[in-house]
Amino acid sequence: MASECGSGQLHFVLVHGAGHGAWCWYKIRLLLEGAGHKVTCIDLKCSGIDPTDYNTVFTFAEYNEPLTTFMSSLATNEKVVLVGHSAGGRNVTNTVYKFPDKVHMAIYVAAMMVKFPFGLSRTAEDSKEVDNVSIISKIEQVLLGDKLAYEFINGIKGLPFPTGIIVKPELQRKVLYNLSPIEDATLASMLLRPTPVWALLNLESEKHAEFSVPRVYIKTCNDELFNPVSQDGMLLLWEPNKLLTIESDHSPFFSKPDVLFQLLTEAVASITI
Repeated sequence: MASECGSGQLHFVLVHGAGHGAWCWYKIRLLLEGAGHKVTCIDLKCSGIDPTDYNTVFTFAEYNEPLTTFMSSLATNEKVVLVGHSAGGRNVTNTVYKFPDKVHMAIYVAAMMVKFPFGLSRTAEDSKEVDNVSIISKIEQVLLGDKLAYEFINGIKGLPFPTGIIVKPELQRKVLYNLSPIEDATLASMLLRPTPVWALLNLESEKHAEFSVPRVYIKTCNDELFNPVSQDGMLLLWEPNKLLTIESDHSPFFSKPDVLFQLLTEAVASITI
């Protein structure tokens, strides 16, 4: 198998969702590495331990730069299995379009899986002319779940629109970690960081590219943020090669790590890669 780093070894690249960081995958990393696989957990810009201030990130390309740089560094004949959670599905899709020869499979975990991820194409200079109402309206079109679960943050004085967004602290346990251990939910509440607004909005179009790798979607059936009905609606628009389900909240890497590990293993075994 061309994706092997050694005998039977796959290279999984795990991409977190908005607000999270590489830290959220710690249980899955241990399980995958325990099974003999190679694992890379990415911190996107201004996420996890990346020191970047979210107020300085004005494009999706900047936000996704750590993943893009990593993919560029892969050897010519090396391929990976990309796994994206929540809003990280956009990062996975964009990366497959850019590096189709370096990805064996894309796996979406309660993630945004849209064939042509869209954004508001503006530069940081253009953004000065955007008003608060239009920006929030645009953001709400790409948010997962109930828009009332999110808090907008005006991080730069004088700008007429918010620069950051995060799930409201008082709702994080309810919508992100409702079935997760209290220890994980508490730790996550201390580590979550605002996502730069423009990382959700400014995304170059790939409408003329062909998505050339298999896609597996893992549906979270007890999700209080991205409810199963909404996930089903999204899946109708771009049917995956394989659909798997898990009885978890929005964060199965905390609430059902053993099951999620089994599904990741099933996913890569189900399609010839």
